[in-house]
Amino acid sequence: MSAAKVTWVLADSSQQTYEVPDGVSLMNAAVLYKIDGIIGQCGGGMSCATCHVYVDAAFADKVGAPGAVENGMLEIAVTDRRTESRLSCQLIASPELDGLVLHVADQN
Repeated sequence: MSAAKVTWVLADSSQQTYEVPDGVSLMNAAVLYKIDGIIGQCGGGMSCATCHVYVDAAFADKVGAPGAVENGMLEIAVTDRRTESRLSCQLIASPELDGLVLHVADQN
């Protein structure tokens, strides 16, 4: 099974990099690896926005734009909405995302 190398940049600018097997949501991976700032309270049901991340500009085209429901959740997220905002529960590891950098939205 192949895996994508994903780096999460935390609020304090520290970085954590892990290999995420293809098909796994990046929210589930972040919770598994205890990435600070990714809670995933709703378990990936797009009803809490506690997995909000900012996708590095180099990968914006590869992850695509959020769908209508995700877009609505991002609008009411506690953290600042940006052009590069995504819910990590909607980002699925794949070979195309190898090297992806996600900046964790500061939940404080």
